[in-house]
Order: sequence, then structure tokens, then C-alpha cells
Amino acid sequence: MTLQAATRLESELGVSAEVLDLQSLVPLDKAAILASVSKSGRAIVVDESRDACSVASHVAAILADEGFARLKAPVQRITVPDTAMPYAPSVELPLMPNAERIVIAAKALFP
Repeated sequence: MTLQAATRLESELGVSAEVLDLQSLVPLDKAAILASVSKSGRAIVVDESRDACSVASHVAAILADEGFARLKAPVQRITVPDTAMPYAPSVELPLMPNAERIVIAAKALFP
């Protein structure tokens, strides 16, 4: 999904998006996160969890605390809404992060 969004951003906006796949959360590779945001000054964090108390919130907090001077725009988080998750895949799927939601968030970062 993130690679699909990156491909779309390249073709639709001419924006080259870097996808950083965090392989472990402990230890979290803060250096890679901060180095990545230093390139464009923008970040979209995608997480298949709810936003509250999620990895996305933690990464956004790191960027705000340690990378604020590098940011040119607010950090965008693409997560599951803070709601009860349905059991039916047909109802669950639209709530999950997807390439379309990522592209929409990215377009807002590059007016």
C-alpha cells in the first residue's frame, strides 16, 4: 500500500516519496526516521492501529520532539479511526489505511 502510494505520487505530482519500513519497534531506529524527514521536511506515518497510543503517535511525537526544526509541514498520521473494528472484512477494509488515503494526505503536504 505504501509503495503503491509512492508510485502514484511520483506519477501524479512528480514527488519522490521515501518509504521507511520500521523493521523493529524496540529499539526504534530514530536516526533513520529523523534522517528521512530531513530530506523533504515532511512525514506521513502509516499504522494499521488506532491513532491513540499507537506507533504512529509515537513516531509523530519523536518528530515533534527531536525533528521539529526539520519539519516544513505538520506530520500526517494515517491510522484506523478510533472506533470499534467490525468483524466483516467488507466493512473493516475501508477503515484500514490504504494508498488512496496516503495520496490524499501527501497532496495536502505539497500545495
